[in-house]
Amino acid sequence: MSGAATTRDKAARPPEGDVVAILLAQHARIRELFAEVEAAEGERKRQAFDELRALLVVHETAEEMIVRPVARDTAGRNEVEARNHEEWEASKVLAALEKTDVGSAEFDDRLRAFEKAVVDHAGREEREEFPTIRAGRSEAELRRMGTLVRAAEKIAPTHPHPGTAGSSLAQWSVGPLTGLADRVRDAIRAANARP
Repeated sequence: MSGAATTRDKAARPPEGDVVAILLAQHARIRELFAEVEAAEGERKRQAFDELRALLVVHETAEEMIVRPVARDTAGRNEVEARNHEEWEASKVLAALEKTDVGSAEFDDRLRAFEKAVVDHAGREEREEFPTIRAGRSEAELRRMGTLVRAAEKIAPTHPHPGTAGSSLAQWSVGPLTGLADRVRDAIRAANARP
């Protein structure tokens, strides 16, 4: 690759730790995990779904806590309310999927419909929300938001909680407690699964 092409590629990439870059990478991983769940069977399918479920919940919680308050200023209240409503709806579907046998046709049907909704939602964020955040904040602010998103992810729930989904206030007030409870539940489940 020529020096000019390398410089262009580097300039086109967001700085390390940029909140939008973090979220875009997670969107890509979510799409990969949907494909993994659809292709897998048995215990591997359950594991892939558990990873997908946890990533979706952690990702949306961090967005609601850190990104949406900024997006309210940059993209507007209507945009934020629309994305939050989609996340609330997704949380309800994800909670139902979590209770469905991953080996059933019902699970596969629900998962396909859910995947379409999640991918559409991510596309709207990528087209309508993220560009306004990037345009409305400095590189330093975007990196700081990235740091805050990473911190929020560490305390976020790992299972869907439709009662808090779609609300920044609920995520800030209840999210850390449900996150702790979820992580304890996950650890106990993992310990019980060991031979």
